Amino acid sequence: MSTAKIAISMDEQVLAKLDRLVKTHVFPSRSKAIQIAVQEKLEQAEHGRLARECAKLDPKFEIAMAEEGFTAELSEWPDY
Repeated sequence: MSTAKIAISMDEQVLAKLDRLVKTHVFPSRSKAIQIAVQEKLEQAEHGRLARECAKLDPKFEIAMAEEGFTAELSEWPDY
């Protein structure tokens, strides 16, 4: 995976907390800590988006569509 260098601004108190985590070896570096935090936040956002999209589905309609698909598939099977 290639990486890109970026510059960010951060609240000094947040930065102090981050530096304590690096100093106590919770993270190997500021950069790695921020990478992990951003990745986790992106995964949460994606999971939330997926949950919102799934909530839009009509369970009765989805069941009917699944059953219709099974019926069509079963009708194509040869009788033995």
